[in-house]
Amino acid sequence: MEITWTVDGELFVLAVEPRVTVLDALREYLGVNSVKKGCDHGQCGACTALVDGRRVLTCLSLAVQCDGAEITTAAGLGERPVARAFVEHDGFQCGYCTPGQVCSAVGMLDEAARGWPSHVTEDVAADVDGLSDDEIRERMSGNLCRCGAYVNIVAAIREVAERASRAGEGAR
Repeated sequence: MEITWTVDGELFVLAVEPRVTVLDALREYLGVNSVKKGCDHGQCGACTALVDGRRVLTCLSLAVQCDGAEITTAAGLGERPVARAFVEHDGFQCGYCTPGQVCSAVGMLDEAARGWPSHVTEDVAADVDGLSDDEIRERMSGNLCRCGAYVNIVAAIREVAERASRAGEGAR
């Protein structure tokens, strides 16, 4: 099947078999290595990318399902505040999970800015007003760090969320 994607701002037309995942198409067809193949079962989050602005586990998504999509990987995020905060707070150790963590953080901050509750949101009818560490941990719970840099990851995301809150804007 022929599909069209925009990946990190560049347009691609791909011929893929219906069983090919987004992850495999990105890595093997396009050579995009910023999405990592971790567990290949949707359990670690290393393959997280933004598909039409929403975070997606690319190992569980079929390429043909995303025909016409705009896909943003960590490489396509560039120098966003989230990536910078990860570096400043040492939010990575081996770095393998970092691209998926950064994409997931960008996606979850956008979800929070839109007022979407998480499983730990006490009042789901109220506006999301700031992100507690528990909120950040819950919203990032689909992304595992084998090195245990969670404390620094939470600190990095909290800093970006607080800066955006003070500026009155989304935290991407």
